[in-house]
Amino acid sequence: MGLCWGSPADNPTPSTTGHLSSVTSQTASNTISSGTSRGSNISRSSGFSALSGDEAFPNGQILPTPNLRIFSFAELKAATKNFRPDMVLGEGGFGKVFKGWLDEKAPGKNGSGNLIAVKKLNSESLQGFEEWQSEVNFLGRLYHPHLVRLLGYCWEDKELLLVYEFMQKGSLENHLFGRGATVKSLEWDIRLKIAIGAAKGLSFLHTSDKQVIYRDFKASNILLDGSYTAKISDFGLAKFGPSASQSHVTTRVMGTYGYAAPEYVATGHLYVKSDVYGFGVVLVEILTGLRALDPNRPSGRHNLVDWVKPYLSDRRKLKSLMDHRLEGKYPSKAAFRIAHLALKCLAPEPKHRPSMKEVVETLEQIESANEKPKEPRNRSARHTTSRHGRQPLQHQSPLAPKHEAGRAYQNPPRVR
Repeated sequence: MGLCWGSPADNPTPSTTGHLSSVTSQTASNTISSGTSRGSNISRSSGFSALSGDEAFPNGQILPTPNLRIFSFAELKAATKNFRPDMVLGEGGFGKVFKGWLDEKAPGKNGSGNLIAVKKLNSESLQGFEEWQSEVNFLGRLYHPHLVRLLGYCWEDKELLLVYEFMQKGSLENHLFGRGATVKSLEWDIRLKIAIGAAKGLSFLHTSDKQVIYRDFKASNILLDGSYTAKISDFGLAKFGPSASQSHVTTRVMGTYGYAAPEYVATGHLYVKSDVYGFGVVLVEILTGLRALDPNRPSGRHNLVDWVKPYLSDRRKLKSLMDHRLEGKYPSKAAFRIAHLALKCLAPEPKHRPSMKEVVETLEQIESANEKPKEPRNRSARHTTSRHGRQPLQHQSPLAPKHEAGRAYQNPPRVR
C-alpha cells in the first residue's frame, strides 16, 4: 500500500491496477519473534551485512538489526486523536493509515509536535501481518535518502501498527493521475528529479551485499517530500535476492498487474532485474501521464506497455504520446533518451535489462546535459484531444492537506 500523506479525496478515483496472488510470509530468519507484548523483540538474525559507511554505502546505511522505537498503543491512540475518522489518510488491504502528531512535551496535542503517519493493521488481515513483519525487518534496517523512514512500531495484544515519517507531497501516482482543479502538473525537471531519486533508492537495495528485491515497484509506492524528493515506501513484499550461485529466487507470484515483470508472472522466478522492469513501466507513466493498466481505455490500449512499447523508439510517435499536461514544455532529446532507457528496462529477458546503477548513471547524464524545455509551437492545441485519442484529464490532488487527497492509500483489489 502506498503511503501518501494528506487528507482523503472527496471523490477518489479507484485504482485500476490489481495485486497478484498472495505469498507466504518471509523466511523464518526474517520474522518477528513470537509474543504479544509491546516489547516483543525483533528477530536478531539478519541477512544484511553490518558493513556501512561512505565506502560501502556512500548514500545510505544498512543495520544488522532493526533500530526502531517501540511505541505504546496509548501513545499512538493519543497521537491520532483516538484514531478519529477525520484523521484517516487512506486505507487498503492492510488497514487504515492515520495522520498524527508526536509531541514529547504535550503528547496527543492536535497540531503540535512532529507530523507522522500511522498504519494500523486490520486484525483480520493475515496478509497484513506478514507485510507488517516484512516492513519491520527490511525497512527497519535500512536508511537511505530515497527510502521512506520507518520510525517505529507497536505490537500490543492484537494491535499491530507502524509509524512513518510524514511525506508532504504524497505519492507520484496521485500527481500523475489525480483529478481536479487543485492538481498541478509536474514540470519536466521535477519528473526527472523524481525518476533519479527513485532509481537511486532501488539501486541502493540491489547493490547491498545481500541484495534486496523490492518486488512491487510502482508509482503509488513512490512518495514525495516537500521538495519533491522521491522515497520508496511499503516494503511488505520485499525479498532477499538469490545467493551468489543462483540467478533468481523462486516464489509464488505477488505484486501488481501492469508492473510485474513477465518472467515473474509466468514462472515465479524472481530476479533482481525484475524490479528494473517495474521501473521501466514507471518511466513510461512519467512520460505519458497514463496508468500502467486502465480498462477504460480503448481495446488494445488497456495495458500501457503493450500499447506504447512499439512507439518508444520513434521520436515522432513518442511526441504524440507525451503527457499533454506538460503542454509541450519538455526537452525532446531528453524525453527520447528516457524513452529509450525505458525500452531497455522493459526488455523481455532480465539479462538484457540494465542494472539500476546503470539506470541512475544514464538519468544523471540526461540531467547534466541541462537541455531546457522548449515552449510549444501551437499553444491553441493545449486543451484539445491528443493525437492518440486521449481526452485531457481533470485532476483533483490527493496530496496536500484539505485540498489534496490520499487516494494512494487505497490499495488496488487483491487477486488471490
